[in-house]
Amino acid sequence: MRLHINHKTHYAYDQPVPYALQQVRLTPKSGRCQAVVNWDIGIDGGRVECAFDDQHGNRVHLVSLDGGQTEITITCSGDIDTIATAGVTGPHSGYTPLWYFKRQTALTQPGKLIRKLASDLKENPDPIARLHELSASIREAVVYETDRTDSGTTAEEALRAGHGVCQDHAHAFVSAARLLNYPARYVSGYLMMDDRVFQEASHAWAEAHVPDLGWVGFDVSNVISPDERYVRIATGLDYDEAAPISGIVFGDSKESLLVSLQVQQ
Repeated sequence: MRLHINHKTHYAYDQPVPYALQQVRLTPKSGRCQAVVNWDIGIDGGRVECAFDDQHGNRVHLVSLDGGQTEITITCSGDIDTIATAGVTGPHSGYTPLWYFKRQTALTQPGKLIRKLASDLKENPDPIARLHELSASIREAVVYETDRTDSGTTAEEALRAGHGVCQDHAHAFVSAARLLNYPARYVSGYLMMDDRVFQEASHAWAEAHVPDLGWVGFDVSNVISPDERYVRIATGLDYDEAAPISGIVFGDSKESLLVSLQVQQ
């Protein structure tokens, strides 16, 4: 399936900003489940200072805001050919060792609820079946509701609250999967919803490393493994390492954000 994506992120400030620097992880890479046909990133109100691949192989652009500006717009667009692989993205590669993905972070640190959720899973010789059971358990425990959590909400807090979004589902999954001794990572990307072109936001899911298969994706929010409607952008131990845009802004100005995202076949 060929997907066309147009993603615009607009930041506005109530007074001129002396300096700002953003890490932009919005460049997909070709792999087993997708092939990049074309991809462009445009910056209005700033400039790209440099670009590099981080420890996870994510393409990162460092974007600075022109001094004295009150707004900046980052636009990404392109075409991606996707392939249905039942969520399997293939063997591990890169400089980061697999054991690194068993490391918990502040956002995934398990508490009593996540430990209980992991321990309640039945023993199953089929790791894929067990991980799908984990996904379903998290989806049942954390109802999908927007505007109830934020980027700083931890996996344990989301489980305690009983509601959250795809980011919270992914954090809970990687936290519990690591407890079960699976290397696990957070994935940011896009999902084409079948009933609309304009999407509410970008998407997030999780991947676990399974012997003899490699990395396998699990979208807890939709209780499926990613198919040809998904486009992978970045991976990391948690949201902080795979966030589409993150950075710092100097000064006391208040920031507002407007995002427009279209994903269509």
